[in-house]
Amino acid sequence: MTRQLARLGRGVLGAVAATGRVALFAADTVSHALRPPFYGREFLLAVLQIGWLSLPVVGLTALFTGAALALQIYAGGARFNAESVVPSIVAIGMTRELGPVLGGLMVAARVASSIAAELGTMKVTEQIDALVTLSTNPLKYLAVPRVAAATLTVPVLVAVGDSIGIMGGWLVGVNRLGFNSATYLRNTAEFLEAWDVGSGLIKGAVFGFIVAVMGCYHGMHSGRGAMGVGAATKSAVVGASVLILAANYLLTEVFFSA
Repeated sequence: MTRQLARLGRGVLGAVAATGRVALFAADTVSHALRPPFYGREFLLAVLQIGWLSLPVVGLTALFTGAALALQIYAGGARFNAESVVPSIVAIGMTRELGPVLGGLMVAARVASSIAAELGTMKVTEQIDALVTLSTNPLKYLAVPRVAAATLTVPVLVAVGDSIGIMGGWLVGVNRLGFNSATYLRNTAEFLEAWDVGSGLIKGAVFGFIVAVMGCYHGMHSGRGAMGVGAATKSAVVGASVLILAANYLLTEVFFSA
Protein backbone atom coordinates (compact mmCIF):
# COMPACT_ATOMS: atom_id res chain seq x y z
CA MET A 1 0.00 0.00 0.00
CA THR A 2 2.82 2.39 0.86
CA ARG A 3 4.52 1.73 -2.48
CA GLN A 4 1.29 2.35 -4.37
CA LEU A 5 0.73 5.64 -2.58
CA ALA A 6 4.33 6.66 -3.22
CA ARG A 7 3.98 5.85 -6.91
CA LEU A 8 0.73 7.84 -7.07
CA GLY A 9 2.35 10.75 -5.25
CA ARG A 10 5.30 10.78 -7.64
CA GLY A 11 2.91 10.87 -10.59
CA VAL A 12 0.90 13.74 -9.13
CA LEU A 13 4.01 15.72 -8.24
CA GLY A 14 5.43 15.10 -11.70
CA ALA A 15 2.24 16.36 -13.34
CA VAL A 16 2.19 19.46 -11.15
CA ALA A 17 5.85 20.16 -11.89
CA ALA A 18 5.28 19.75 -15.64
CA THR A 19 2.31 22.13 -15.48
CA GLY A 20 4.44 24.68 -13.66
CA ARG A 21 7.22 24.43 -16.22
CA VAL A 22 4.80 25.00 -19.10
CA ALA A 23 3.21 27.94 -17.26
CA LEU A 24 6.60 29.55 -16.65
CA PHE A 25 7.56 28.98 -20.29
CA ALA A 26 4.33 30.65 -21.42
CA ALA A 27 4.90 33.59 -19.06
CA ASP A 28 8.48 34.04 -20.32
CA THR A 29 7.24 33.96 -23.91
CA VAL A 30 4.65 36.66 -23.25
CA SER A 31 7.17 38.85 -21.42
CA HIS A 32 9.68 38.57 -24.28
CA ALA A 33 6.93 39.37 -26.80
CA LEU A 34 6.49 42.78 -25.18
CA ARG A 35 10.17 43.77 -25.40
CA PRO A 36 12.40 44.43 -28.43
CA PRO A 37 14.00 43.23 -30.57
CA PHE A 38 11.17 41.97 -32.76
CA TYR A 39 11.76 39.49 -35.57
CA GLY A 40 9.26 40.52 -38.23
CA ARG A 41 10.46 38.10 -40.88
CA GLU A 42 10.08 35.11 -38.58
CA PHE A 43 6.63 36.34 -37.60
CA LEU A 44 5.48 36.62 -41.23
CA LEU A 45 6.82 33.15 -42.04
CA ALA A 46 4.94 31.78 -39.04
CA VAL A 47 1.74 33.51 -40.17
CA LEU A 48 2.11 31.85 -43.56
CA GLN A 49 2.79 28.39 -42.14
CA ILE A 50 0.25 28.48 -39.33
CA GLY A 51 -2.52 30.51 -40.91
CA TRP A 52 -2.57 30.24 -44.67
CA LEU A 53 -1.37 26.65 -44.97
CA SER A 54 -3.86 25.47 -42.33
CA LEU A 55 -6.81 26.93 -44.20
CA PRO A 56 -7.58 23.87 -46.41
CA VAL A 57 -7.80 21.38 -43.55
CA VAL A 58 -9.82 23.76 -41.36
CA GLY A 59 -12.15 24.59 -44.24
CA LEU A 60 -12.81 20.96 -45.17
CA THR A 61 -13.37 20.02 -41.54
CA ALA A 62 -15.86 22.86 -41.07
CA LEU A 63 -17.69 22.09 -44.33
CA PHE A 64 -18.39 18.45 -43.50
CA THR A 65 -19.11 19.25 -39.84
CA GLY A 66 -21.74 21.83 -40.78
CA ALA A 67 -23.31 19.44 -43.27
CA ALA A 68 -23.45 16.56 -40.79
CA LEU A 69 -24.73 18.88 -38.05
CA ALA A 70 -27.65 19.96 -40.26
CA LEU A 71 -28.63 16.33 -40.88
CA GLN A 72 -28.43 15.43 -37.19
CA ILE A 73 -30.41 18.45 -36.02
CA TYR A 74 -33.07 17.81 -38.64
CA ALA A 75 -33.37 14.18 -37.57
CA GLY A 76 -33.70 15.18 -33.92
CA GLY A 77 -36.00 18.13 -34.56
CA ALA A 78 -38.34 16.01 -36.68
CA ARG A 79 -39.32 14.10 -33.53
CA PHE A 80 -40.78 17.29 -32.05
CA ASN A 81 -41.94 18.96 -35.29
CA ALA A 82 -39.10 21.47 -34.88
CA GLU A 83 -37.32 21.07 -38.21
CA SER A 84 -37.32 24.85 -38.66
CA VAL A 85 -34.61 25.27 -35.99
CA VAL A 86 -31.96 23.70 -38.24
CA PRO A 87 -30.55 26.99 -39.64
CA SER A 88 -30.29 28.73 -36.26
CA ILE A 89 -28.84 25.74 -34.38
CA VAL A 90 -26.27 25.05 -37.10
CA ALA A 91 -25.14 28.69 -37.02
CA ILE A 92 -24.98 28.90 -33.22
CA GLY A 93 -23.33 25.49 -32.86
CA MET A 94 -20.66 26.30 -35.42
CA THR A 95 -19.81 29.77 -34.13
CA ARG A 96 -19.88 29.08 -30.40
CA GLU A 97 -18.49 25.54 -30.13
CA LEU A 98 -17.73 23.37 -33.12
CA GLY A 99 -15.94 25.99 -35.20
CA PRO A 100 -13.42 27.03 -32.53
CA VAL A 101 -12.92 23.56 -31.03
CA LEU A 102 -12.55 21.61 -34.26
CA GLY A 103 -10.47 24.39 -35.79
CA GLY A 104 -8.22 24.41 -32.74
CA LEU A 105 -7.83 20.63 -32.80
CA MET A 106 -7.00 20.61 -36.51
CA VAL A 107 -4.42 23.35 -36.00
CA ALA A 108 -3.03 21.42 -33.03
CA ALA A 109 -2.65 18.29 -35.14
CA ARG A 110 -0.93 20.16 -37.93
CA VAL A 111 0.91 23.05 -36.27
CA ALA A 112 1.87 21.78 -32.79
CA SER A 113 3.43 18.67 -34.31
CA SER A 114 5.24 20.71 -36.96
CA ILE A 115 6.63 23.22 -34.46
CA ALA A 116 7.71 20.52 -32.01
CA ALA A 117 9.42 18.49 -34.73
CA GLU A 118 11.17 21.54 -36.19
CA LEU A 119 12.46 22.90 -32.88
CA GLY A 120 13.27 19.42 -31.60
CA THR A 121 15.40 18.78 -34.68
CA MET A 122 17.10 22.14 -34.17
CA LYS A 123 17.92 21.15 -30.62
CA VAL A 124 19.25 17.73 -31.62
CA THR A 125 21.46 19.27 -34.31
CA GLU A 126 22.61 21.97 -31.82
CA GLN A 127 21.21 24.84 -33.86
CA ILE A 128 19.58 26.27 -30.73
CA ASP A 129 22.99 26.23 -29.01
CA ALA A 130 24.38 28.04 -32.03
CA LEU A 131 21.80 30.82 -31.54
CA VAL A 132 22.99 31.26 -27.96
CA THR A 133 26.57 31.44 -29.22
CA LEU A 134 25.50 34.22 -31.60
CA SER A 135 23.98 36.14 -28.65
CA THR A 136 20.43 35.49 -29.87
CA ASN A 137 17.78 34.50 -27.35
CA PRO A 138 16.25 31.23 -28.68
CA LEU A 139 12.97 31.86 -26.88
CA LYS A 140 12.62 35.30 -28.46
CA TYR A 141 13.75 34.22 -31.92
CA LEU A 142 11.94 30.87 -32.17
CA ALA A 143 8.99 30.85 -29.77
CA VAL A 144 7.70 34.44 -29.70
CA PRO A 145 7.02 34.78 -33.46
CA ARG A 146 5.22 31.43 -33.58
CA VAL A 147 3.12 32.12 -30.50
CA ALA A 148 2.18 35.60 -31.71
CA ALA A 149 1.34 34.30 -35.19
CA ALA A 150 -0.84 31.48 -33.86
CA THR A 151 -2.66 33.75 -31.43
CA LEU A 152 -3.53 36.17 -34.23
CA THR A 153 -4.23 33.78 -37.10
CA VAL A 154 -6.29 31.03 -35.45
CA PRO A 155 -9.23 33.41 -34.81
CA VAL A 156 -9.17 34.24 -38.53
CA LEU A 157 -9.20 30.52 -39.32
CA VAL A 158 -12.11 30.09 -36.92
CA ALA A 159 -14.06 32.88 -38.64
CA VAL A 160 -13.45 31.33 -42.04
CA GLY A 161 -14.35 27.90 -40.68
CA ASP A 162 -17.58 29.24 -39.18
CA SER A 163 -18.60 30.67 -42.54
CA ILE A 164 -17.77 27.47 -44.40
CA GLY A 165 -19.52 25.34 -41.78
CA ILE A 166 -22.69 27.43 -42.04
CA MET A 167 -22.44 27.12 -45.81
CA GLY A 168 -22.17 23.34 -45.46
CA GLY A 169 -25.37 23.33 -43.42
CA TRP A 170 -27.04 25.56 -46.01
CA LEU A 171 -26.03 23.23 -48.86
CA VAL A 172 -27.48 20.21 -47.09
CA GLY A 173 -30.55 22.11 -45.92
CA VAL A 174 -31.43 23.37 -49.40
CA ASN A 175 -30.39 20.38 -51.53
CA ARG A 176 -31.10 17.49 -49.17
CA LEU A 177 -33.70 18.59 -46.63
CA GLY A 178 -35.91 20.75 -48.84
CA PHE A 179 -35.42 24.16 -47.18
CA ASN A 180 -36.01 27.31 -49.15
CA SER A 181 -32.66 29.05 -49.67
CA ALA A 182 -33.86 32.56 -48.78
CA THR A 183 -35.72 31.34 -45.70
CA TYR A 184 -32.72 29.35 -44.50
CA LEU A 185 -30.40 32.34 -44.81
CA ARG A 186 -32.91 34.68 -43.19
CA ASN A 187 -33.34 32.39 -40.18
CA THR A 188 -29.58 32.12 -39.85
CA ALA A 189 -29.13 35.89 -39.85
CA GLU A 190 -32.03 36.56 -37.47
CA PHE A 191 -30.97 34.15 -34.74
CA LEU A 192 -27.19 34.63 -34.92
CA GLU A 193 -25.92 37.33 -32.54
CA ALA A 194 -22.63 39.21 -32.51
CA TRP A 195 -21.60 37.62 -29.22
CA ASP A 196 -22.01 34.14 -30.74
CA VAL A 197 -19.30 34.99 -33.24
CA GLY A 198 -17.20 37.03 -30.79
CA SER A 199 -17.05 34.31 -28.14
CA GLY A 200 -15.84 31.84 -30.76
CA LEU A 201 -13.10 34.21 -31.91
CA ILE A 202 -11.91 34.70 -28.33
CA LYS A 203 -11.72 30.94 -27.96
CA GLY A 204 -9.77 30.77 -31.21
CA ALA A 205 -7.15 33.20 -29.89
CA VAL A 206 -6.75 31.19 -26.68
CA PHE A 207 -6.53 27.91 -28.57
CA GLY A 208 -3.91 29.33 -30.95
CA PHE A 209 -1.82 30.48 -27.98
CA ILE A 210 -2.08 27.01 -26.42
CA VAL A 211 -1.11 25.23 -29.63
CA ALA A 212 1.98 27.35 -30.23
CA VAL A 213 3.14 27.29 -26.60
CA MET A 214 2.85 23.50 -26.40
CA GLY A 215 4.64 23.03 -29.72
CA CYS A 216 7.49 25.39 -28.77
CA TYR A 217 7.83 24.06 -25.22
CA HIS A 218 8.06 20.39 -26.17
CA GLY A 219 10.26 21.15 -29.17
CA MET A 220 12.75 23.21 -27.17
CA HIS A 221 12.78 20.57 -24.39
CA SER A 222 13.03 17.61 -26.73
CA GLY A 223 15.17 14.62 -25.87
CA ARG A 224 18.17 13.65 -27.93
CA GLY A 225 17.89 11.58 -31.07
CA ALA A 226 15.00 10.59 -33.30
CA MET A 227 13.07 9.03 -30.42
CA GLY A 228 13.32 12.24 -28.43
CA VAL A 229 11.94 14.32 -31.31
CA GLY A 230 9.15 11.81 -31.87
CA ALA A 231 8.21 11.85 -28.19
CA ALA A 232 8.23 15.66 -28.16
CA THR A 233 5.95 15.76 -31.20
CA LYS A 234 3.49 13.32 -29.64
CA SER A 235 3.48 15.17 -26.32
CA ALA A 236 2.88 18.50 -28.06
CA VAL A 237 -0.17 17.27 -29.96
CA VAL A 238 -1.69 15.38 -27.03
CA GLY A 239 -1.03 18.20 -24.56
CA ALA A 240 -2.41 20.87 -26.90
CA SER A 241 -5.54 18.83 -27.64
CA VAL A 242 -6.30 18.15 -23.98
CA LEU A 243 -5.69 21.77 -22.99
CA ILE A 244 -7.92 23.00 -25.82
CA LEU A 245 -10.81 20.86 -24.58
CA ALA A 246 -10.24 21.93 -20.97
CA ALA A 247 -9.92 25.61 -21.92
CA ASN A 248 -13.06 25.34 -24.03
CA TYR A 249 -15.08 24.24 -21.01
CA LEU A 250 -13.62 26.95 -18.78
CA LEU A 251 -14.26 29.67 -21.35
CA THR A 252 -17.78 28.39 -21.96
CA GLU A 253 -18.40 28.50 -18.23
CA VAL A 254 -17.12 32.07 -18.06
CA PHE A 255 -19.19 33.17 -21.05
CA PHE A 256 -22.27 31.40 -19.66
CA SER A 257 -21.91 33.14 -16.30
CA ALA A 258 -21.26 36.58 -17.82
